[in-house]
Amino acid sequence: MKSKLLLFLFLITSFVAYTQETIEVEEDSSIKRQFDRIYRISTTYQAYKVIDRDEYEKLKSNVLDSLKSSKKLISEKENLLKIERDNVEVLNSILNTTKLDLDTAQQKENSIFLFGTHLNKTTYNLILWFIIILLFVGLGFFVFKFSKSNVLTNEAQSNLLDIEKEFDDHRKKSIEREQKLRRQLQDEINKQRNS
Repeated sequence: MKSKLLLFLFLITSFVAYTQETIEVEEDSSIKRQFDRIYRISTTYQAYKVIDRDEYEKLKSNVLDSLKSSKKLISEKENLLKIERDNVEVLNSILNTTKLDLDTAQQKENSIFLFGTHLNKTTYNLILWFIIILLFVGLGFFVFKFSKSNVLTNEAQSNLLDIEKEFDDHRKKSIEREQKLRRQLQDEINKQRNS
């Protein structure tokens, strides 16, 4: 009977111990639960709570481990944040460079290199149309002058032909008159000789 009783006590104590371990494992999951557990299992002396030294050491170790892991996690997050900030700075730098390149490309696209300077396309178009209009006005002026001088030349040639015709007529008349005068002179000379 003693052996049965001892066996029964042994089973109960091991069951209670196993149950406490299971409860402790579940309660160890957060620091708040651990503090609640310590408060619950501690004894009260007047207005104070008396905590078992082993439980205190265990709680201290858990808290320090939690703080250590939290500090490690914070450090990792800070490092990650620093890396991300550096990446953001690099990306901002690249973005600024890209914006400058884009502005330069747009300026080159919207301008034309003429006479050693970059001109805006609108200014270039205005200059080009001004030159074209000026050339057309000059062409019109020269066409007008040419046609006017052509008319004057044709008129002068016509007048020249008329004058040459008159001159030929006048020369023929002069030659005829001269011949007539020579005959008369010869007749007079012949009369004078015969007389």
